[in-house]
Amino acid sequence: MTLKNRVIMPPMGTNFANYDGTITDEHIKYYEQRAKGGTALITLENVCFDYPMGTNGTTQLRMDNDQYLPGLWKFNEKMHSFGACTSVQINHAGASATGLRLDGLQPVSASDVASKKGMTCPRPLKVEEIKLIVNKYEEAASRAKRAGFDCVEIHAGHSYLLDQFLSPHYNHRKDEYGGSPENRARFAREVLIAVRKAVGSRFPISVRFSAEEFINDGNSLKDTLNLLEYFNQEADILNVSAAVNDNLQYQIDKMNLPDGWRSFMAKAVKEKFHKVTVTSGNFRSPKIAEQVLENGDADLIAMGRGLIAEPNWVNKVQFGQEKLLRKCISCNIGCADHRIAKGLPIRCTVNPDVINEDEYKKDKLKNPIKIVVIGGGTTALEAACSAAEIGAKVVLYEKKNFLGGLAHEIARLPDKKRIDDYVVYLVHRAKKLENLEIHLNEKATLDKIESQEPDMIINASGAHPFLPPISGLKETQSKKERHVFDIFDLLENMDAFEKNNEDILVIGGGAVGLDVMEYFTEHRQSRVTMVEMMPEIGKDLDLITKLGMKELLKKYNVKQYVETKLESISDESAEVSQNGEKLKIKFDKAFVCLGMRSYSPLMNHDLNEYAEKLGISLVNIGDSKRARRIYEGTQEARRILNEVHLLDARKNLVKN
Repeated sequence: MTLKNRVIMPPMGTNFANYDGTITDEHIKYYEQRAKGGTALITLENVCFDYPMGTNGTTQLRMDNDQYLPGLWKFNEKMHSFGACTSVQINHAGASATGLRLDGLQPVSASDVASKKGMTCPRPLKVEEIKLIVNKYEEAASRAKRAGFDCVEIHAGHSYLLDQFLSPHYNHRKDEYGGSPENRARFAREVLIAVRKAVGSRFPISVRFSAEEFINDGNSLKDTLNLLEYFNQEADILNVSAAVNDNLQYQIDKMNLPDGWRSFMAKAVKEKFHKVTVTSGNFRSPKIAEQVLENGDADLIAMGRGLIAEPNWVNKVQFGQEKLLRKCISCNIGCADHRIAKGLPIRCTVNPDVINEDEYKKDKLKNPIKIVVIGGGTTALEAACSAAEIGAKVVLYEKKNFLGGLAHEIARLPDKKRIDDYVVYLVHRAKKLENLEIHLNEKATLDKIESQEPDMIINASGAHPFLPPISGLKETQSKKERHVFDIFDLLENMDAFEKNNEDILVIGGGAVGLDVMEYFTEHRQSRVTMVEMMPEIGKDLDLITKLGMKELLKKYNVKQYVETKLESISDESAEVSQNGEKLKIKFDKAFVCLGMRSYSPLMNHDLNEYAEKLGISLVNIGDSKRARRIYEGTQEARRILNEVHLLDARKNLVKN
C-alpha cells in the first residue's frame, strides 16, 4: 500500500448507517469529501462483525455476513477514484456493547467489570467463546479484503473487547487469558494471527491500542510496550492512541490539550518496534504535524475531528491556503456529544454541513439581492459569507472594533484559545469576498439600514450576561472599586485579574461559570467556590467537557453548593439558601455567571414596521434569537440560504 502523503483519517463513528447495518449514500458522500480533500488513507469507522454481542453505537455498520459486501465495495470504489487508500476497523465492543441491540442479553468481557461507570456489568467469556470470536475476526478480515479495502485495522484499545483483556483494570481472569502480560495479550495475539491467515502476507494490518490508559490500575506506556512484545508480530502499522471510557477526555481530546500531545507515546513505540507508527491528538497546526514527522516521533498523522471540520485540510495546506483552514476547535459538541451521549448523527460546530461541504456554492442566485447583516459574531459572519458566496451583495455592521463576537472574547481565556481559530478562518474567508462589505466600529441604525435599500435584513446581534434583580447586585456592580464581576469584566481586562491565591466565588455552574473556575484554579492558583441552583454543576455541558470539568473540580477541591440560590450579595460576601438554610460565603472576588440573554435592540417596532412596509425579509438568528452555543448559530447561519433562495424565487416570479 502506497500513501500519497502522511495524513490519515482514523475511524470515527458517525451514526449514519441504516439500522440494519448497511452503508448509506450519506456515509459515502461524507467520506468522499475527505478523500477529495487529499487525505491519504481513509479508515472506515468501526464495523461490527459479531452481531449483536459486538455492536456499539445507535447505528453501526456491519460485516458479519456477505450481504454487506456490495455496499462496502461501492465505498471503496468511490474513495479509490479520488486517489485515497482505504482501511476498515473491525471491532468487538465487548462490555461496551449497546444495550438496545442486545435485547436483554448480558454483554461479554474478560471479567465482570463494566467498561464504564454506570454501564451494565458483563459476564466473563468462556475459552471456547474466545476461540469463536477469533474465528469471526478471521472471517471479517477476509470480507474486508474481498470488499476492496487496502488495509484492515484491529481495535485493541479504548475499553473495547481486546483492551478489556489487555488491561488489568478490566481483566481479573485466572486462566491462560489473564494475569501475566503474556496471558493478557494472548487474545490479541490470536486475533492478529487469524487475521494474517485471512489476508495473506502482502496485505497491511494495523492495530490500534491505548498506549497509556491514565487510570491507576490500567496500563501505563511502559506496560503497553511490554504487552506489544507478545502481539505486534503480525502488525504492519502500530496506531498509538490513549485512554479508556472513564477518562474519555484523553481519548477524544479536550480543548486545552496541545497539538500532538500524544506524540511522545508514538515515539516510544516506534523506537522499540521500528514499524510504521501512527500518532494522533488534537492535530490542527500543519507546522506542528510537520515537526512531529521531522523529529521521527511517528510516520503518519491521524486527524479525526480535524477532518470532520475541514475535509480539505491536506489540499489547503499543500496549495498554500493555510489561512483558510477551518480548524476543529475541539469543542466535541456535534461529533462526540451528538454520537455518544445523544445517539444522533454527527455534526460539527464550525462546519455547517459535514456531508455536502461546499455544494451550496453551486446554486447561485439568478437575481441581484442585497442583504444587511447586523452583528459581527460567528453566526453573523457565517451567514454573511454563505450568502455572499452564492452571489448576494452583503453589508455587515459591527459596533465593536473586532469581529468574532463572544467567541473571540471567550478565546482570551488560556484554555479556550482554540475557539479563536474559527474566528480567524471566518475573517479570512470574508476578506476574499468582494461582494461582502464589513463596517467595524459602526452600530447598525435604522437610517443606515434604510440607506442600503436591502432586500433582506439578518439580525445576529448576539447576547449579553444575564444579571437578575438580586439584592445588592446592582449596587456592587456600579462601584468603581468593586469585587463583584461578570464574565466580560474578566475577558475585557484580564490583566486586572492576575493576582494569585485568592478566594473566588462563582455564582452559576454552567459553561461560563466553569470557564471562570478553570481560569482561577489552573492559572491563578486560587480557591474556588461554586453556587448552582440545579442539582449538578455543568448539567448541560457536552460529554467530553463535562468529564474534563469534573476532573478539575476534584483536582482543585472546588467547593460546590448545588440546589443553592443566591439571595443577596455585598462587596465581601454572598448570602445563599440551600434546603431552607441560609449560608454566608465570604470571597475576595465574585463572578456572577448566570448565563446569557439575547440582545437584539433593533428587533423592535420600528424595524419590524419598516421591513413589513417594504416587503423586506427580516430574520433573527443565533444568540440574538435565543442564547445558545456556537453550534446552533452556525447551523442557523447556513440555513439562512433557504430564505435567500426563496427571495430569489419570488423575484423570478415577479419578473415573469
